[in-house]
Amino acid sequence: MFEFRWLWKCLKGTRLRYLLCLGLQVLLSFTILIWPNLTSYIVGNIVIGVDNGSGEVVRRIDMLLPLMALWAGAVLLKSSLNLVKVFNVERSSQQMIKNIRMTMFDSLQALDMGFYEKNRTGDLMTRLTGDLDLVRHTVSYIVINLLDTVIIFFSTIIYFFTVNWIVTLCLLALLPFMYITNRRFSKEMRPLHINNREKLSALNGTVQENIEANRVVRAFAREDYEIEKFDQANQAFLEANLKTNKTWLSIWPIPEFLAQFLTVVVLVVGGILTVMGQMSIAEVSAFMSIVWALSYAIRMLGTLLNDFQRFFPSADKVIEIYYARSKIATRHDAVTPAGRMRGDIEFKNVSFQAGNHEILKNISFKVPAGTTLAVIGETGAGKTTLINLLARFYDVTDGSVTVDGVDVRMMNLQALRSSIGMATQDVFLFSDTIDGNIAFGRPDMPEEEVRRYAVQAAADEFITRMEEGYDTIIGERGVGLSGGQRQRVALARALAVRPSILVLDDTTSAVDLKTERYIWNQLSNLDFPCTKIIIAQRISTVRNADQILVMKKGQIIERGTHDELMALKGDYYQIERMQSQQTE
Repeated sequence: MFEFRWLWKCLKGTRLRYLLCLGLQVLLSFTILIWPNLTSYIVGNIVIGVDNGSGEVVRRIDMLLPLMALWAGAVLLKSSLNLVKVFNVERSSQQMIKNIRMTMFDSLQALDMGFYEKNRTGDLMTRLTGDLDLVRHTVSYIVINLLDTVIIFFSTIIYFFTVNWIVTLCLLALLPFMYITNRRFSKEMRPLHINNREKLSALNGTVQENIEANRVVRAFAREDYEIEKFDQANQAFLEANLKTNKTWLSIWPIPEFLAQFLTVVVLVVGGILTVMGQMSIAEVSAFMSIVWALSYAIRMLGTLLNDFQRFFPSADKVIEIYYARSKIATRHDAVTPAGRMRGDIEFKNVSFQAGNHEILKNISFKVPAGTTLAVIGETGAGKTTLINLLARFYDVTDGSVTVDGVDVRMMNLQALRSSIGMATQDVFLFSDTIDGNIAFGRPDMPEEEVRRYAVQAAADEFITRMEEGYDTIIGERGVGLSGGQRQRVALARALAVRPSILVLDDTTSAVDLKTERYIWNQLSNLDFPCTKIIIAQRISTVRNADQILVMKKGQIIERGTHDELMALKGDYYQIERMQSQQTE
């Protein structure tokens, strides 16, 4: 359940400024009592006049200008204080949102892969934009106006009692109707706003997915289908909003009528009491001059309740990320290597299960530092899962994965992952220069080093042919480069961090055999010690590895060198024969 103390926690660094805003709002709310008193005095002493004791009515005309000046001064002071309040509440709310957004982004950086598998990118973007904006709206508008409404309501009621208790009780007789209406309103509106928020998230997810898959959509000429899918999501969002507005409009006239009816009550009851001599015209004028404030409070209460019902679903989504903690995190007693890792890797009886699906079953192998391990097997055999466990994107279900004799679960996560360089088949490149992408892991890297790693990855040749060379801006996800070019840039990026462990997951699947041979020749002559793990489909890619694992259905079915596996005439032999026939 949402707690407002969370908002107070998020206001850290700007709490005094926000308290100033609340204090100013209290002062501004109480200024509402100035106008009925001035009105009552002007009507009673200037317009009607007072008996001076000898039967003569005296009108204090000399007080009119001072009172008008006081009135104008009060208006000017109120406007000035309101300006100061608005400025400071904006500063506070914007600073608060900055704090929340940074905390959420920090959380997103630390959350494990399981979180991203369960949450759509479009939904996460909605949380960081639309949901956060509603939180800011609550702090800068709803809370301030709720305070204003409550003070105006109670101060007006108290003032009315000091003037005439009979009229005041008649006005308060309307309160039970207000309570019933507001209770019904809150009960009906909240689930509608939750549904609105979900429909908006689905709409954003549809847009985000379409943009990311734009090439695929065009390649399969599915533009019409995507437009229809977006239209359905857009229509669903429209219908959810219309249903919410329809419900709101079915309830809103009730507090609106009650607010308008207050003036009728004052006129009827005040008129009767005036005729009976139990109330003066000046007192009726005082009621009439401030009854609008009570009407305003009743109207605002309905609007604020609606805003609160919109706020709570969004706040829950923001808080979910704000307080989210990864199941995979650095332990308090974690080991941080004193220097560069050697790169000794061992999997001991490792099993991994995702949900009810067992992906790896009792996997064991060793990779001595500086050697090369190759893993080959059918799609879905669990090859990529091995490197995900090594980098601790997931934790093993059973067994252990160790690097340099230390269980990865006991290692400092940053130290572990910074020692592993990864280049995968599914390449992600940032909207940056080629130089910036290669130097992503070491932003301070000299240009000469960037080029050296590009040469090792067989990327320098095509980069230098570009008009702006290494300063060429590439699109999001590497748009503007071919699949093989993106893979080579990703390989250069992995080499640039000079990792203790280099993981290549189908990194050369999109390059020709000549380029592939060049790359493996370069990788065998690196100027830094490095343990290599190669996941591939081609026998040509893995044949020179020190050890080759053949996987099938989450298990290692064969292991050895190329010659040893060929001699077994098992699955590896069959794969090699089939690929040899295809290249003949």
